[in-house]
Amino acid sequence: MGVLDELNQGARADMAERRVRTPQDELVRRIEALPPTRDPLPAFRAPGIAVIAEVKRSSPSAGALAEIADPAALAQAYARGGADAISVLTEQHRFGGTLADLVAVRARVDIPVLRKDFIVDAYQLYEARAAGADLALLIVASLTDGELAALHATALDLGLTPLVEAHTAEEVRRAVDVGAVLIGINNRNLKTLEVHTATFGRLAPLVPAGVVRVAESGVRTPADVRAFAEAGADVALIGQALVTGGDPVAGVRAMKEAHRG
Repeated sequence: MGVLDELNQGARADMAERRVRTPQDELVRRIEALPPTRDPLPAFRAPGIAVIAEVKRSSPSAGALAEIADPAALAQAYARGGADAISVLTEQHRFGGTLADLVAVRARVDIPVLRKDFIVDAYQLYEARAAGADLALLIVASLTDGELAALHATALDLGLTPLVEAHTAEEVRRAVDVGAVLIGINNRNLKTLEVHTATFGRLAPLVPAGVVRVAESGVRTPADVRAFAEAGADVALIGQALVTGGDPVAGVRAMKEAHRG
C-alpha cells in the first residue's frame, strides 16, 4: 500500500469514529448558525504573490517539525506577517493535527482558513464548514472523477472554496474539467513523497487563464517564492519553512516581499 492509499484509508477509519460521535445532522445544525464563509480569491488574485501559511506539526516525509502547542497563536503570527490565508493540517496520525486546531485558529484570525486533510467523503466537508473553514483541500489522486465532481459540488454548496490539488498533467486536466477555479500544483508526489520543484513550471501552463494557481511543496525560501511566481504561481502554500524558521511573522513577510507584481 502506498503512502497516499494509507492516508486515505486512515482518513476513512478516523471519520467513521467521528461520525458516530457527531452525526451529519448535528453538523448541519451547527453550520446553520454560522456566518458566511470568507472568500479567499480576491486576495489570491491581487498583484504580487499571496501566501497560505500552514500550521503543520509533522509530515510523513520530514517527521516531527514543531510542537505547536498553541496553533491559534501561530496563526495570529502568520496573519501579522501578512498571510492571505491559513492552512491547518487536521490529519492526526502522520501530521499531528486535529479539527480542534482548526476551531482554535478560526476563533483567533479573520483571514480565510483552509482545512488540509485527506478528504474522501462529504461528511468531512460538513465537518470543515462546521469547524469554521473557508476552504477545503480535494486531492485529485485520491478520488475518482465521480467522487471529485460530487465533493467539489458539495463544497461549493456549503460555501467552501475547493483547493483542487494535482501532481500530473492528467490530474490538472481532471481539475479543470470539474470546474475548479483554485488549482494547487503539488511538487511532491504523494505516492513516493519525492519533491521535484520543476513540476510546477511544467504543469502551470496547462491551467487556463483566470484559474488561480497555487504552488505547493518545495517552497522553502524567498528565492523559491520568486521562482514559482515567475513560473506563473498566484499563491504559495508554505508549511515547513515557516514552522521551523523561528520567526513566523518575519518569515511570512519575507515570503510576501519576495515577488512584487
